[in-house]
Amino acid sequence: MSGVNGIVVAQTVVDDESVAYDIAQGAVEARLAAGAHVDARMTTFTRWKETVRHERQYRVSFQTTPERAAELREWVHARHTHEVPQWFVLPADGATEAYLDWTRTGAGR
Repeated sequence: MSGVNGIVVAQTVVDDESVAYDIAQGAVEARLAAGAHVDARMTTFTRWKETVRHERQYRVSFQTTPERAAELREWVHARHTHEVPQWFVLPADGATEAYLDWTRTGAGR
């Protein structure tokens, strides 16, 4: 997956605020993402093992490059509390050149 402009937004959800903060900060410190946003607590409804569950979760969105997305996924999943973590990678179209440069630099090796 690659964004038209060469950056992507990767997302996961976790049920613990401190885990959300830890993976957001850790991914940026490891240069797997240029930035990460932790959204306010939200309500989710999911079917898990034939039971409908109602939970409070936090979405974490990472700004990264297509080249770093797979490594970021593995890093996040190694620290994730869910048996089957949610993981989406979405193209980040329409970003300014300055934001693209910032993302590429921040998620660089």
